[in-house]
Amino acid sequence: MAQVKIYGRRDVWDGRQREISDLVHRCLVTAWRLPEDKRFHRFLLLDPADLICPQRGERYLILEIICFTGRSDEAKRALIRSLYATLVPALDLSTDDLELTIIEMPQVNWGIRGVPGDELMLSYSVRV
Repeated sequence: MAQVKIYGRRDVWDGRQREISDLVHRCLVTAWRLPEDKRFHRFLLLDPADLICPQRGERYLILEIICFTGRSDEAKRALIRSLYATLVPALDLSTDDLELTIIEMPQVNWGIRGVPGDELMLSYSVRV
């Protein structure tokens, strides 16, 4: 399981949500072997006054990837490298204008389809 929150400025990114989602999902499928049909992306597009980061440009994007624990450090590094290699050129970003956070939590902390996450039968492994 992985959910993605994408923060950025509304005046820059509105209308490009699907493009960004497709790029991010491609990286998750490749690096973490998520199934193609497992996509949970939320866009939190903010007015310029609501995203205050003077050391970053107007194209600044923040990605939070919330997931079950279990992925190896190598898998997390692979995802981070893939996201930078994919998103920076495709979205015409500088590396300073993309920041990523992987937030892991035990499966038991999730409630999905009526059960705690550790009782959920997944069609894929989080141990990559």
